[in-house]
Amino acid sequence: MSVGTRTPTGTPSGTAPGARPPREDAPDPPAVGPDELPDGLVVADERGRVVCFNAAAERITATPADEALGLSLERALPLEDLEGRRWWRLTDPYDGLTIRTRQPERNLLLPGGREVLVSARYVRERPTGPVRRVVVCLRDTEARRRTERSHAELIATVAHELRSPLTSVKGFTATLLAKWERFTDDQKRLMLETVDADADRVTRLIAELLDISRIDSGRLELRRQPVDIAAAVDRHIQAYVAAGQSPDRFLLRVERPLPGLWADPDKIDQVLGNLLENAVRHGGGTVTIDVTAQASPREGEEAVTSVTVSDEGPGIPEESMNRVFTRFWRGSKRGGTGLGLYIVKGIVEAHSGVITVGRAASGGAQFRFTLPVGTPAYLL
Repeated sequence: MSVGTRTPTGTPSGTAPGARPPREDAPDPPAVGPDELPDGLVVADERGRVVCFNAAAERITATPADEALGLSLERALPLEDLEGRRWWRLTDPYDGLTIRTRQPERNLLLPGGREVLVSARYVRERPTGPVRRVVVCLRDTEARRRTERSHAELIATVAHELRSPLTSVKGFTATLLAKWERFTDDQKRLMLETVDADADRVTRLIAELLDISRIDSGRLELRRQPVDIAAAVDRHIQAYVAAGQSPDRFLLRVERPLPGLWADPDKIDQVLGNLLENAVRHGGGTVTIDVTAQASPREGEEAVTSVTVSDEGPGIPEESMNRVFTRFWRGSKRGGTGLGLYIVKGIVEAHSGVITVGRAASGGAQFRFTLPVGTPAYLL
């Protein structure tokens, strides 16, 4: 390995002031060839002839490199824009504006209509000088298509879920306005209660959309406070009992003492509500909730609070367990958007916690999430 000669101050020549000098015993970095790049790379020389056509470019274009090398850029990459115009004639990299240095990424078409993402760099020896090389990057659009399909599916699912309650709200309010005097007070109350319930459903759907947006963008905000997790679970159980569920349907077991937990109480209520709703709606038998303290798997953390929700239903098939926390997964055909567990996972991970799914001893589904405990660093 060649190193610059040292100057009288001890800094190797060629090393910027303040920079760390290279170690003489450090190994040379491994060379990365064009074929090891994940994206397609095509390079043309000053005459427009292809001098590099890597393996990824072969895969994306279905053109062997030995056929592309030496061809003009236009023949090796016969790209068209979405309006059917020849791309290289349109952009004219060699004889176009001399101030251009690049082409931003855009969707173009290969022969046969295959869509690719293309960006280009014009290499000049000096500003406004002639183009010496054109470096083209090619990317497959499959990953972007999957994202677009996911977004389209989200829009279709939410639109479908919104249509039903909004139709009900519109129908009842229109009927009441048109025929108010014809209904008894009990009939009016029933209609208004239905409208109120459907309005709550729409509100929940909108809240789910906002949560998904914040989770996907990493902007989910947490307002941490001391949380009594056992009391929070008990509140949810009492709400189910008040709504008509038998008290015998639930078994809450708390292992005390529990360490202090700092978390966002609203978000933790959302997690508990979703897991208990799944157990009640899709499971069977007794719903058991265990709240315990456990040693943290992370070095430097004293403990974690663990909450396990188990039911005695049919459970989740093994082949579905790796999809439980993805968007639109539904354990049954009993309604719902299939977004709840995706949001639950995002909330738990935003708290630096972990959530898992498995099979309970009774054969039903078992969800366990753990949350780190202790006072946040900014309060110490």
